[in-house]
Amino acid sequence: MPRRHRRAPQGPSPARREGLGGAALEPGPAGDPDSYHVRRIPASRAGRDYRCPGCDHVVGAGVAHVVAWPDRPGGAEERRHWHAGCWAGRGSRGLTRRWS
Repeated sequence: MPRRHRRAPQGPSPARREGLGGAALEPGPAGDPDSYHVRRIPASRAGRDYRCPGCDHVVGAGVAHVVAWPDRPGGAEERRHWHAGCWAGRGSRGLTRRWS
């Protein structure tokens, strides 16, 4: 049987442009005009506890999560670790009072 030739991907999809260090560029939380660099962290690489700005609960060590920071000069200093579900719902919830 003949082999099928597969086409190479045409590049990143328009919804997920590659940004700094392999992080995707996505819109920010509700009411925030900035775009954010987003990096997904697998559970095997999550070695510390962090506080999620979306729900103000702990993102425990060993839990897969998302790291996001604004796309502007000095934005990497504002990195935040989010639960994946909190980041997905950021458009309707925004930040907790503690972070806003």
